[in-house]
Amino acid sequence: MEKAAAEAAPTVTAAAVEGKEDEEEEEEAEEAEAELAERFLRLEQEQLALLRGLALFGEPVSHIYNPLDYAWEPHCCFVRRYCRGPKRVLFLGMNPGPFGMAQTGVPFGEAWHVREWLGVTGGVRKPPQEHPKRPVLGLSCPRAEVS
Repeated sequence: MEKAAAEAAPTVTAAAVEGKEDEEEEEEAEEAEAELAERFLRLEQEQLALLRGLALFGEPVSHIYNPLDYAWEPHCCFVRRYCRGPKRVLFLGMNPGPFGMAQTGVPFGEAWHVREWLGVTGGVRKPPQEHPKRPVLGLSCPRAEVS
């Protein structure tokens, strides 16, 4: 009876051990990628703190939008999803128009593409001083960026 039970018990195969090792390697790689995104976000926060210390613009500048202040949630969603692992090229900056990053917090990203194509989500608050002709509507902004 013991012999029959031993024969019926599952045995650990080399393939099962390799599968477990592969899973562990994948988990480690995912953790490393996630840490890269978090380091990037921390660096951005450090840079934002330095920028806040700069003198404000004078006339004729009346409004300054800093989407990383009021659109931080979708920006984080973008970074955590797409800034994982090494890349051959990294574009830094934002498009200059009011219907891209100013709305979404995603560099070079107008609302429709950010929301529908990239699948980015998150809340966008109003900037501290909003220009009446350039309201921030976040990911629901219906306008397209032409720049």
